[in-house]
Order: sequence, then C-alpha cells, then structure tokens
Amino acid sequence: MDTIVQDLLTLGMLVMLQAVLGFDNLLYISLESKNAPPEKRAYARKVGIGLAIILRILLLFVILQLLDYFQDPLFKLDIPYIHGSFNLYSLIVILGGGFIIYTAVKEIWHMISLEEHESTEEKKSKPVGQVIAMIILMNLVFSFDSILSAIALTKVIWVMATAIVIGGILMIWLADKISDFLQKNRMYEVLGLFILFLVGVMLISEGGHIAHMELFGSEVTPMSKGTFYFILVILVVIDVVQGRYQKKLIQEKQKAIKSGE
Repeated sequence: MDTIVQDLLTLGMLVMLQAVLGFDNLLYISLESKNAPPEKRAYARKVGIGLAIILRILLLFVILQLLDYFQDPLFKLDIPYIHGSFNLYSLIVILGGGFIIYTAVKEIWHMISLEEHESTEEKKSKPVGQVIAMIILMNLVFSFDSILSAIALTKVIWVMATAIVIGGILMIWLADKISDFLQKNRMYEVLGLFILFLVGVMLISEGGHIAHMELFGSEVTPMSKGTFYFILVILVVIDVVQGRYQKKLIQEKQKAIKSGE
C-alpha cells in the first residue's frame, strides 16, 4: 500500500514537471501549427501531439535501455577557441536549439520585412503532414529533459508512461487555448517568437554544458529554468507596458486631431 501511495505521489510530481517543462514546447507547437492551412491547424496540433505521446513512450524505453549510450562520448572537438566532448544527447539538444533559433529568426524576419509582396500576400501554407512531422520532431527534442528528470525520480515504468500520457492530453488542450489566444491577440506573436528564440539559446547552452564545451577559454554554462522564467516575465511586462503606452499615445494624437478641427 505504501508503495502505491508513493508511486501516485511521484506520478503527481511528474505531471507537474511535464506541465512546467512543456511551456516552451507548447509555444513552438502553437506557432508551428500556423504554417498549416487554417482549417487544418487544430488537426495538426492534435495529431502531432498524439503521435508524439506514443513516440515519447517508445523513447522512454529506448533511453532506459541505452542510457549509457546516450551519455557516452561520440567524438571530441579540439580546435582553436572551441573544445568539447559531444555525446548523442548533447548533439540532439544543440541541433534542436539551433533549429528553434532559425525558426524564430525566420518568422521575425518575415514579420518585419518591408517588401511589398510580403506585405500584401498571404504567407504560403505548408503541407499539413510537414507541419505534423515538425511538431513530432521538436516534441521529441523537448522531451529529453522531462524523460531524464522522470528517470531520476522513479524507475517504475507505468508511472513514467502515465505521466507522459496525462502531460500529452494537457498539451493537446492547452495548445488550442494558446493558439486561439495568439490568433486573437496578434501583437503577442512577436513576444512569442522572442521567447522561442530564448528557448533555443537555453537548449544550446544546455547542450554545450553537457558536452563540457569551452568557447574562448570559458566553459559554457546552462541557462537555468529560473533564469528563463524570470526573463520571460520581464519580456511580458515590457510588452504589456509598451502596448498600453502606445495606446495612450494614439489616444492623445486623436484628441489633438479633434481639438485642431
């Protein structure tokens, strides 16, 4: 009986962990799904996350069986100003972070582009299958942290698998909520893209730390989750204050126009 109670408490902790670590994943899913045709976006999110849940469970079993292989060094990099010992885990995290930064920069550039054809034409949609594939792929990249954290807390398979399923169901529900919010409040898309850029930086720093990478004689240290959420709060506050200030300026300008008439 004590064992069951302990497993249930661990399950609750893992579900909360999935929720905390899954925020950046949800943001990516919401932004990536916009590349699908409008009528297929909700479908892409649900199918992408659903398939990712199955693959996460398979990945859990793979990591449990090949944990040492993921941590064993694959190669060493020893060139001027850059040193490191890379394993499979560090490479996946670094490449995933780099792709997220590329995605965020590409979307930001698209939004600020002043070319006439970009300002007048709708952005071309991607095939829904391609969007689903990207959601699954990046979901797996984000899942490494939660799976390794789960392994550190318990070795009970059903507890970890159940936490993954519950976390996935919550993600399906929250992904629609976040996507609807961004659709109704387009001004926050830029904020979301900069947060996504920050997520990419965090992943690269984590991968560099795992690889014991040194750049110009300084060891790469990971960005903590606490630092990430602190910066996130600051970005949100700045965005809210700036939005209200812009509204105030517009109102004052309208008053000045009316008084001039």
